[in-house]
Amino acid sequence: MKIKSDIVLLLLFILIFTLLSIISSGRFLSFDNLQTMAFQIPELGIITFGMMVVILLGGINLSITAISAFSGVITALFLANYNVSTTNINILLMILGVVGIASICALFSGFLTGFIVAYIGVTPILATLGAKIFFEGICLKITKGGSISGYPKQFYFFGSGTIFNIPIPLVIFILVIIINYILLDRTPWGAKVYSIGSNPVVAKFSGINVKIISLQVYIYSSLMAAVASIIMISRYNSAKASLGQSYLLESIAATVLGGTRITGGKGSVFGTLIAIGIIQIISSGLNILNFNRFITNAIMGSILILVLSFDYLLDKWTSRVFIK
Repeated sequence: MKIKSDIVLLLLFILIFTLLSIISSGRFLSFDNLQTMAFQIPELGIITFGMMVVILLGGINLSITAISAFSGVITALFLANYNVSTTNINILLMILGVVGIASICALFSGFLTGFIVAYIGVTPILATLGAKIFFEGICLKITKGGSISGYPKQFYFFGSGTIFNIPIPLVIFILVIIINYILLDRTPWGAKVYSIGSNPVVAKFSGINVKIISLQVYIYSSLMAAVASIIMISRYNSAKASLGQSYLLESIAATVLGGTRITGGKGSVFGTLIAIGIIQIISSGLNILNFNRFITNAIMGSILILVLSFDYLLDKWTSRVFIK
């Protein structure tokens, strides 16, 4: 079933990519547009994988973009006051400082949301919604509604740099994909996440510590948000309370479109990756064709509904054939 869904998504990706290439008169396939997409897709992609692992567990993380903004704002405070020289040691200290601060913010926020969900027992949608408002409030207090900018120029490399014309954010994204694949598909931890998502009661009686795994999942989701925040504040050269806010619903849409069951227990890294690509090429293609942003959202929603409906009907038809 998983392979079937991934093939359907891949065919849809090829179809949309081909159509946009034809009707855009070559603009979609231009080097500049392809490179722009390569810079943009890691932000959505990394946040989506952070959302995916939570949904696989049977939960949801509505605070993921607020956590990303929180990590970005705190990291930006450090960068705005860091006087970096050209020495390699000083640059290395800056990098370690950025990674360390973003990680601490992610651990704090992930532990907070995970503890509320796993140990207190608050429904994930309510717990993460409350956390979202909480972290947005902290960001607004720190930034006073504005933005923080003025980083050392060496930091721009993370969001705008290239290696042999390959964007650094894309390299980071590829590493994230590999890490997610290994963790979810090749480790006992990933098997436990799938098991809890399928049936938490059965998982508990199978000897799985559901609370600990749930806490770890929310921390991991927050770490993905922190990685995305480093790329975003580097590429935009600013950090504010609304950083990455538009990626919240897109990450949920990409996760579900990629075949992850909204109730948990089913999903694949490959399917999610294709779905991320579909959303990105639609957004970029319709932007090139000068479509209104609201129309773009409507088209994305329509595709999501059609794919989910087709997948559901195909599952139903397959079940009937199998029973017969």
